[in-house]
Amino acid sequence: MLHYYNIMTKYTKLFITLVLVISAFGASAQNGATTSSPYSRYGIGDIDPNWTPQTAGMGGIATATNTISGFATINTINPASYGAIALTTIDVGAFGSSLKLTRDGQGSEKSTNFRLNHLLFAFPVTKRSALSFGLQPYSQRGYEYTQTQSNLGTGDPADTNAVNLKYSGEGGLTKAHIGYGFGIGKHLMLGANVSYIFGSMKDYRVTSIPDLYGAFNTRIENNASVQGLNYDYGAQFMFNVSERNVVTFGYSGSAPTKLNIQNSTYVSHFTINSTDGSENLPLDSVVSTVSPKSKLKLPSVNRFGVSFKAGEKLLIGADYTMGKWSDLSAAGDGYENVNQNMKDSKTYNIGAQITPNINKLNNYWALVDYRFGFMYNQTNLRVNSTDITQYAATFGLGLPLRPSQTSTSYYKINVSAEIGKRGSLINNLVKENYINIRLGFTLNDKWFTRYKFD
Repeated sequence: MLHYYNIMTKYTKLFITLVLVISAFGASAQNGATTSSPYSRYGIGDIDPNWTPQTAGMGGIATATNTISGFATINTINPASYGAIALTTIDVGAFGSSLKLTRDGQGSEKSTNFRLNHLLFAFPVTKRSALSFGLQPYSQRGYEYTQTQSNLGTGDPADTNAVNLKYSGEGGLTKAHIGYGFGIGKHLMLGANVSYIFGSMKDYRVTSIPDLYGAFNTRIENNASVQGLNYDYGAQFMFNVSERNVVTFGYSGSAPTKLNIQNSTYVSHFTINSTDGSENLPLDSVVSTVSPKSKLKLPSVNRFGVSFKAGEKLLIGADYTMGKWSDLSAAGDGYENVNQNMKDSKTYNIGAQITPNINKLNNYWALVDYRFGFMYNQTNLRVNSTDITQYAATFGLGLPLRPSQTSTSYYKINVSAEIGKRGSLINNLVKENYINIRLGFTLNDKWFTRYKFD
């Protein structure tokens, strides 16, 4: 009977995991906008840092971290960390953002977004190696703004009507990975991910003359479909400075790779409803073209990190990341501006976690992980001859859930808040004030265990 129960429990867990994977795939593959930043119109959109709440709470440090307060975590930023995973681990998380956009002399506006952020799975293969797979966002695109030109944009006073130029975009890219990490001896771990990046990026331009009844207005839609393989790799070297204190040096990188990209362009005419100002259905499709497939070159990214861990009570670390985004390029018609305003990026992260006492079971708040950090990012954008920078302070908690006395499962709820700014008010730019909230659930469990007694 016990053997039957164990078998049913194992396959029930596998079934639940499969359902979650399918749900996450569907949510990640949708084309709607998941950001509202005007800066996401450049390049391939806002690049996601691939932070879990654990990482985000500590300012984004990840290159030289693996287990956190004795809890196995899935750190895709450095696949070498998989070598420290000793239990089957599931990590699922959501992301919410509140964004305030301000332009000098034009007031401000607010927006909110919410999405499923990641679904990650890992299980040990040997005592010092583990396999990982999962889904995470790679980039997001979501923006909308309108420019109005008087005299139909001609400057001729005889043309009394104004013309509106509305620009918008949506979509993004998703990253599905499978990776393996392993230890060599007591001090070195190595690992690598193979990822499949896919998705689409849509940009729209609508030209309308709202005050001229019966005018044919024009909509131009460009849809870039992207898919291909990407490769990440990493290493961590650990040495003990005392019996319980460990220093870890980490490196991880993303290889420059080429993805397939294909652009579709649609041009249509429409009229405006004189009653409520809404757009009527398209009258025709003037142009409908599909460009030949081409290559989108992603740049190399290099990350360096160091951390110090004092038992399971204190973890402190720092990361430095360089991205060669000036190398972003694509060939073929419609892709000439993919590198517009791109430059090399540099990111600095520093953070820490304090767990008062993981052995003090009669005091819950002594078991909680308290996280904080700071991030400064010289982004990959230069707009209106101005470098776009970003900085943020982060905070987080790791809230353990008590297992039953007979349970082999360990659960933790992780939450983080990132409060930051990006952009500037000079040179007609937009300043973003944002609050990002990440919420995650992590499970550590002993799966695939061979039972000796029935």
